[in-house]
Amino acid sequence: MTRTPTTDTTVRLLPDGFADLEPYVAEWARPTRQERYATRLSRTLPELTEFYDAVASRAEEAITHLNGQDVNELSEPAKRLLQLLYSMILVSYAVNVFEQPRIPDSGAAFFDTTAEPAV
Repeated sequence: MTRTPTTDTTVRLLPDGFADLEPYVAEWARPTRQERYATRLSRTLPELTEFYDAVASRAEEAITHLNGQDVNELSEPAKRLLQLLYSMILVSYAVNVFEQPRIPDSGAAFFDTTAEPAV
């Protein structure tokens, strides 16, 4: 019997141990605050709550995993994990304070971010 060599083509979206959060990567691992905010505005409160609950329950582990790493040398999976944390923080206001995606009584007001975190 001849065995054909196989190649592992699995792309890790997040660091080992965080596979349960991978369903959120496509929508929430956004590189800029503006993209994260736009995603928040495009979701319903139940969707935001689901995302928030999933990431918040793993936030301490994620922070522990990222602590001590050089933010300028993070692997792509680690960057995405950090971006999920950034999104969780942004969504926390909608879920825990406003109880809606938008800031209440803000009308058409908006603001632009002039600086972004390092990653």
